Amino acid sequence: MSVNLHPVAPVPFVSKQHQDTARYPHGVAFMDGQYLPMSEAKISVLDWGLLHSDATYDTVHVWDGRFFRLDLHLDRFFNGLAKLRMDIRMSRDEVAEVLQNCVGLAGHRSAYVEMICTRGTSPTFSRDPRNAVNRFIAFAVPFGSVANAEQMARGLHLAISNTVRIPPASVDPTVKNYHWLDLVKGLYDAYDQNAESALVLDYEGNIAEGPGFNIFAAHNGRLSTPAQNVLPGITRRSVLDICGALDIPVAEVPVSVEHLLAADEVFITSTAGGVMPVTKVNQTVIGRGDVGDLTTRVKDEYWRRHADPEWSTPVRYFVEGV
Repeated sequence: MSVNLHPVAPVPFVSKQHQDTARYPHGVAFMDGQYLPMSEAKISVLDWGLLHSDATYDTVHVWDGRFFRLDLHLDRFFNGLAKLRMDIRMSRDEVAEVLQNCVGLAGHRSAYVEMICTRGTSPTFSRDPRNAVNRFIAFAVPFGSVANAEQMARGLHLAISNTVRIPPASVDPTVKNYHWLDLVKGLYDAYDQNAESALVLDYEGNIAEGPGFNIFAAHNGRLSTPAQNVLPGITRRSVLDICGALDIPVAEVPVSVEHLLAADEVFITSTAGGVMPVTKVNQTVIGRGDVGDLTTRVKDEYWRRHADPEWSTPVRYFVEGV
């Protein structure tokens, strides 16, 4: 069942009775002016987003009924559109309204909310990207985390892959994209070492990032985070802001493998999970081998900020009883 709406029109309730819950998460998508159950949201096999990974996207989360740092996610999304010469023919306010509607219709109090632009398709199957009609898609599904409850309690176990992240001279890392083959290779390298996730290197052999997350290391109460060849994550930005507010020294600098392995504490940051502790890297136990005090302090402040109206935006729900 679909509903045809202008993005800023009032939104009626969308029935989810046709949703295939065995194959798709419970959620609502927006495509071509319609709000759809996730099971009905599909793109053409000729879309350049599929054929060439020619797309940009951003993901914001909703926690306890509030978007977290939505403005920063919109900034990054529209920056990516400009750098990739894409045009979704929608304003920031219209995109924000679509995201609101997806969550409001789905009814999720905690959600993973994605906005996407693919290069789209050409009516003549032209290889000239200027002939493609760009396509905007959005969806809201239940919130998910990089780390599960057990891993949050005892800390993640990571492994460093020798895979080198796609260099900035090839793909601008500030543009969030689906070029993940280097990260997927890193994951398999990590799994081969019985680790739970991976870190890949930058072109100088320093730590870059992991699949969907940035990393921080603590030494004597001071934090460092890789400065180059990384996506400037919004959760990473939030931690930098929190450190400024809490007078925790932090620096964006090259982080060598040796520096990371000698850290007192390590944590990763992602919209999908927030601030997540790491207690083992390459079979090396980090610090005391448990979740450190500085990590806990930053993590607690991060989640406290979700209720701060300067950092969060309430969702307008349309589902009865929400």
